[in-house]
This record gives sequence, structure tokens and C-alpha cells, in this order.
Amino acid sequence: MKAYSLHISGIVQGVGFRPYVYRLATSFQLKGWVLNASDGVHIHIEGPDSVATRFIAAVETDPPSAARIDEVSVESVQIIGYEDFEIHESEAADDLRTFISPDLATCASCLAELFDEKDRRYRYPFINCTDCGPRFTIIQGTPYDRPLTTMADFKMCPDCAAEYADPADRRFHAQPDACFVCGPRLYLNTSTVVGDYDLKWTWFPSSETKPRPQRDRETELARSNSIILEASEALHNEQILGIKGLGGFQLACNARSETAVRRLRQRKHRWGKPLALMFPNLELAERYCEISDQERDLLLSPAHPIVLLRRLENEESADLAPSIAPGLAEIGVMLPATPLHHLLAEEFYGPMVLTSGNISEEPIVIDNAAALEVLRDVADVFLLHDRPIHSRYDDSVVRVVAGRVCMIRRARGYAPEPLRVSFTTPEPLLAVGPEQKNTFTLLDGDTAFVSQHIGDLENLATLEAFEETEKLYERLFKIRPNSVAWDLHPDYLSTKWAEVKVDEAGERYPLASCGVQHHHAHIAAVCAEHGTEGGVIGIAFDGTGYGTDRTIWGGEVLISTYTDATRFAHLATFPLPGGAGAIQRPIRIALALLDQYELLDHPGAAALRARLETHEEATVLSMIKNKLNSPLTSSMGRLFDAVAALLDITDDAAFEGAPAMLLEAAAPADLHARPTPPAWRFALADDGTFSPAPVLEALLDDLVTMSEDPDTLLTTAELSRRFHEAVVNVIGEVATKAARETGLSTVALSGGCFMNRLLLAGAFEVLEARGLCTITNEKLPVNDGCVSFGQAAVACARLYTPQWGAIELET
Repeated sequence: MKAYSLHISGIVQGVGFRPYVYRLATSFQLKGWVLNASDGVHIHIEGPDSVATRFIAAVETDPPSAARIDEVSVESVQIIGYEDFEIHESEAADDLRTFISPDLATCASCLAELFDEKDRRYRYPFINCTDCGPRFTIIQGTPYDRPLTTMADFKMCPDCAAEYADPADRRFHAQPDACFVCGPRLYLNTSTVVGDYDLKWTWFPSSETKPRPQRDRETELARSNSIILEASEALHNEQILGIKGLGGFQLACNARSETAVRRLRQRKHRWGKPLALMFPNLELAERYCEISDQERDLLLSPAHPIVLLRRLENEESADLAPSIAPGLAEIGVMLPATPLHHLLAEEFYGPMVLTSGNISEEPIVIDNAAALEVLRDVADVFLLHDRPIHSRYDDSVVRVVAGRVCMIRRARGYAPEPLRVSFTTPEPLLAVGPEQKNTFTLLDGDTAFVSQHIGDLENLATLEAFEETEKLYERLFKIRPNSVAWDLHPDYLSTKWAEVKVDEAGERYPLASCGVQHHHAHIAAVCAEHGTEGGVIGIAFDGTGYGTDRTIWGGEVLISTYTDATRFAHLATFPLPGGAGAIQRPIRIALALLDQYELLDHPGAAALRARLETHEEATVLSMIKNKLNSPLTSSMGRLFDAVAALLDITDDAAFEGAPAMLLEAAAPADLHARPTPPAWRFALADDGTFSPAPVLEALLDDLVTMSEDPDTLLTTAELSRRFHEAVVNVIGEVATKAARETGLSTVALSGGCFMNRLLLAGAFEVLEARGLCTITNEKLPVNDGCVSFGQAAVACARLYTPQWGAIELET
């Protein structure tokens, strides 16, 4: 006989780990116990040594599907003489950390019960078990037990309590476990009072618990079915439906009604941005979109993200409202992630728009009272429930590019799963991220907690959401940072917040500080994800980043380590007449480029100049000449915008990045759709710049050919393809030059431009063909959603391990 003590760390709470261990131990006829603690799961087993060894191996190699084991420590201990195997009550410790599972989409077993008329949870909108349901959105403290969740005030009925206490049951210690009799319920109304329940009372503090009498199942089933039916009818009647989802409110409408979609856009103030669609099942989605095996797996995964898919050119796809994703070849598609969404989608049975429940640029609304106030002029009908949401979460967004899964927005289903890094920080630190697509990162030891997508920090409401979430992460993961990293841009709200945090700490609790250049952070994020050591050639292409020379960067080739980044090459600078105003009107950027390269009088420029408003050309050129509010930029993102204007795809940006998205959509799906020798090329100068002048001149020449030659094969699609090809080729040329001069062989790609499918796939192809190892963001977005993680890596290196910057470069 032997006895062993096991400590298992990782995501092992809220994923059915204890009942799994109980069933496994009893099947091996082992004795002992298992319990949750603040630092993970602890197990004591007693039995024959060979059996105990098999048990340990099974725990390590075949844990529950939603679990992620980071480490298993095993120690031989004294035999106590237990007579059976038990699950002990959880233990909490203030100084120990446990990892928390992201929220999980409805599992197959719960889905089967949801539509089984014989099951007592038939059509219950909040069915869940240890394999699925809310996790991080309802947790208020650790360890993950019901009293520390927003389910604390829902007292279980005898049936649910029996399941909860039965180790052999799938709902053993499932903290959100509930049913029609004792659990959360639905409401449908537009007023602040719904039935017998006052929705202004949202958070249910335990000291003032509102009584919840247990109810009759059949009555509640009929009531719930009626609410779902009315909500579905509202969608069919072209009304806007506000839905309280898993991590916040959502707004829904009939995706086949242009009237409803336009009404939603107008009320939400969401102009131009594509809207995601929810289909009731995969089979219906396949009638509208091309879905590969990899994309199918993502749609059906426990995270259930939005997946960007190419639309089919068929009758069904043509039936979608044109303003869902105007001008784009892809649409965001998701399948129902919660039982409530399953019920609504099954009743409506058609594509519905499902977008975040907020006014554009503000945080997603999470409680009933706020929704009825903030969204009262947006939604016609509200589908509400009384399970409080503690943490707001948007839907995650991913896409597949050349076989690689690329994260666009990391939120529900993925965060707060920690990232392990190959280095260790001796002191915990906080990185506050950039302004757009903000996340923050808490780094402690070799573990990085990257927050869910916060949003654009451009207003007080979003900054408050940032601060609330950061405090929650500090509390749940027991991290008190000793240093803070931020973006160099002095006007970012995240930067100002970090500076205030450092000042307030003062002498009593001093915080070390570290400013990190935006594009250096992008490249460091890629390297930290992949565990890269030494130097890399970093290519960071995006819209805006504050440079070390106080100009706007965005087309950067860096020689980068964790501590330092040297600007090896960059896109030749050009003016942005009107500053941020030029971003909203890219035809002005195009005009500035034509002026800079003396192409205004080219015949191909005539059409663009004719589209300018009266006196606009003279005003813009005067601003540039007099250097009036015309900052210089090396932004590749702005060059994409300008080319979209030159090709008459769009003169104005409905939202940041829209022109570049439309330019990508205008091109063929395959960069080699018309294989020809490269027609357009950037000019590489000895000073390390690559100029778009020859590309722009060739573009104008082709525009003239298109207008004058009726037999030409040139189209807007072909010109867009040629531009993408030119950018891909300059990436290959500059990276090869950098590799030759430095001896480095790894290229890291990051920045918002690489959300472009053609650019990312083409860059990988050309770089790997030249023998260069190529890496990019995978677990984090390639856009600014990765910047805080990169800031954390740079700050750790500079503050604690400066030797990381000591690399020898060949000359």
C-alpha cells in the first residue's frame, strides 16, 4: 500500500475536476479525498502502488475536456487509513491563486436534455452542468464555489441539491446548477417593473436578499415558452430585441430584413461596421457561407466564437440584408452559445443579427436597470433574466488564414485563460495597453493574465470598465503589481491612468514605471507567445503608433529584442492633412500622397480630384504646404486607406480601418488568382525607407488604361490584388535585407494590417520561400489586443533582466 499527495494547478476549477477525480478514484477502488483550494486541486490517495500510479497517469493525460493542467506535483506521504474516497469542502487562502475557467458553451448532454420533453429541465433557459455554462462572468471570489458567485442567492430545490451533492452526477458541484423551480427566470417587457419583480434591484446583496419562492415547473415552463415565442415574434415583426446574454446585453434583429438592420444601425449609431449573425445550427449556416473543417471545429468548440466566413454567392446569401456587411466578402457567424440562445434561435429559425448591447464606443451593458435606461431608445422589446452578471464579456472573434487560427477579438470562451511565458518576473507587473482595442496584462512569475477585450479607451465609461476589470483581476488572481508599463503616447487614457496610479502609490508603495513604444510591444508580444529568445526581424504594420521621434509610425521594420528595438526600415513618411480628420476622409490622404510624389497632374488622378468637395483640394494642399495640422506618418494602414480612395472604393471611412477592409474585399480571394510577374514595386532607398511612389504611379497608369482601353482585362479587383502583392513583396525584400545584414533568421509579424487575409498569407508564403522562420500572434489578436502583453514582456526585460537585449548582430 502507498499514499500520495497530489497538487494540480491550472484551470481545474469550474470544469468538473473534483467529480471527475472522485469517479476515477472510486473506479480504481482508491481511498482518500479531493478538495478545491485557492491554489488549485489537492488530492490524497491510498491504495496499491501500481493502481495509484495508473490513477496519477490518468489524471495527467485524460482530464476533463474543459480543464487545462499546468503542473502536477506528486509526493509520497504517510498512509492515514481512509475507508472510502470523499470530496472535502473547499479551502480558501488569501495568499494563494487559482485559475478560473472561461465561460463554456452549452455542452451536448445539456443540449439533449434541453429538447427532451421527458427531462425536468426541458426548455429551461439556464440549463448547465460541470462541462458548460457561466464561469468567469458570475464569479466574485475564489475558490469557485456557489457562495462566491452571483448564484449565491438562488437556493437550490431538493432535486437540484441532490444532484449537486451526488459525486456520480454530472451536476455534482456545478455552481450555477438550477431549474425552473429554483433558478433564474425570464422576463419580457420594456418597463422597469416586470410581473412581480422590480428590475431596478439588480445585484441582490446577500444581506438584503429578495425572496424567491420556489415555483411550479409546469407553470414556469409554459411561462418561459410564451416569452420565447413573443421574443421570436418581435424579430419576425422587424423589431429590435435586447437580450441579456452571458457576459452582457446583446441586440438582435431579423438578418433578412433590411428595414430592421438599418433601424438597428441608426439607433445604435453603428455606421458601416459589419454585424455578426447567429444561425440556429451548422446546417443552416452552411447554406449561406463556405465553412472549412477547421472553421466548423471553431464554431462548435466550447468557446463558440464568432468566425469570419466567406459568403456563398447563392440565393440564400443574397437574401440577407445588404447592410449587414456592406462591401465585404465575409460575415461573422456564430452558433448559439447558451440555452437561452438555443431556444430563441430554434423558435425563430433563421439568421439573426446579434451584436453587443451598447451605444457604439461605450461598454456593453450588463444589468437590467442600466439596459432599460441606456438601450430604451434602441430596443423595442427586452428579453431579460434575473441572474446577475459580474464581469462583462463581448463575443470572441476569430478567422482562419492559410490553416492558421487568427484571433481578432479575445473575450468570451478564451479569457481569462492565462498564458505561460518562457521567462519569469521576480516582481508582479501591470501593463495597461493602448487606446484602441484595449486589453491589460498582469504578469506574475511565468504567468500572464491578459484581460478580455475592453474596447476603445476614448471615453470615461470605457475607462471605468477598464478600471473595474483590472481591480477584479488583481483580486481574483491575487496579484499586486510592483511596476506599471504603458504606451509612449502621452494622450492615451491608459497612459494617463497609469501615470496617476504611479503618482498615487507614492513613497508608501512605490511603483516602477516603464514606457514602451507601440510597435516594439507588438513584436515583443509575438516573441513572448512563441518563447522566442534573442533578436528577431519585427514587421509591425498598422494604422497608428506613437514613435520614439514623436511622429506617427505604422509601417515599421524593427530589429527587436525584449529590451530594445532599432528601426531598421520603414514606409516613407507622408502628411496626414487634418490629422485624425484625414483618417475619417482617406481621399485627403490620397491627395497628400499624389502631391508629395508630384502625381497630381497624372491623368489617372483626375477622377479622384473631381470627387473632392469645392475648395477642398486647395485647402488640403495649403495645410500641407504650411505644415498646418499635417503630422507626418509612416503608417501602412493609412496607405491602404489612400489606395482604397484612389481605386474609388471609398472616399470616407465609416469607421477606423474600413477602407482597408473594403480594399481587401475588392481583391480576389487568392493573391495568385492571376499569376503574373510583379507589376508594382516599392522603391527601397539607402536610408532604410521604402517609398510607395512607383506603386502609386503604376496604379494611376492602370487606371488610365481601364478608362481608355475597352478591351483591357484590368479591373478594380485586379488593381487591388496588385497592391496587396506589392506590399507582400516589399515585406520579403526588406526582411531579406535585414536578415543579410544582421544574421537574424526569424521574422515576427504583428499589427492591425495583418488582419488582412491576403497580406498575412502572402507574407508567410514569401518569407518562408526565402528561408526565414515566420511567426505571428496566435493566442492573442494581431491587432492592438496584443499590445499590453508585449508591454509586459518588455517591462519585465528592462526592469529585471536587461541581459535579454544583449544580442550580437552580424554586419
